[in-house]
Amino acid sequence: MRVCASALALTALLAMPALAQDAGVPPGRRILYLQPLGECQQPQQPQQGSEAVERALSAFYDLEIRILPCVALPKAAYYQPRRRYRAERLLDFLDGRMPADGWRILGLTATDISTTNGKYTDWGVMGLGEMPGKASVISYFRCKKKARSPQHAIVRLAKVAVHEVGHTLGLPHCPTRGCLMEDAEGKVVTVDRERDFCVRCRQLAAHAGCPIKEPVGLPW
Repeated sequence: MRVCASALALTALLAMPALAQDAGVPPGRRILYLQPLGECQQPQQPQQGSEAVERALSAFYDLEIRILPCVALPKAAYYQPRRRYRAERLLDFLDGRMPADGWRILGLTATDISTTNGKYTDWGVMGLGEMPGKASVISYFRCKKKARSPQHAIVRLAKVAVHEVGHTLGLPHCPTRGCLMEDAEGKVVTVDRERDFCVRCRQLAAHAGCPIKEPVGLPW
């Protein structure tokens, strides 16, 4: 299953069987590869935001982050009718690029991405993650909608990164207002109120074998 940052919420009961079975890898062996995607010869805001993404992921997950060299977006993922990239195809691409010692891989792009969501064949999203699985992808494109500044958009991007990696552990969308696993429901401003993981999501993560850390000061 693949879950985006704007799909309908799932219940904990339905999510429990989907919890990641390999999440119990010892912390010292958890390597998350961050894969920049796009026009690699040009400065891009998401690449500048990779430091914020790294800080946020490190604040909540016990892992090592390694940044891979930027690669072009795969042509096979391009959706010509809307001139954007299909996120589920990007996940397939990322799955094939993760190094052998990788625990997770997260794609990072400035380009608009989309997926199928219920009756919507092509629904624009901020991110998409396998649930459970290895790959997730996030986009700066929608994070900048109605943002007060580039820095505000980068904070949103960092929150989406934490959210999508949570999906790879098998965490569903959460009904708790302000939880980092809350469903954005197509509204980017929902991300602004998200601050931390709720007790329920922390319990689910611990059940999956990957306890979420108590951050020493939230990274936003």
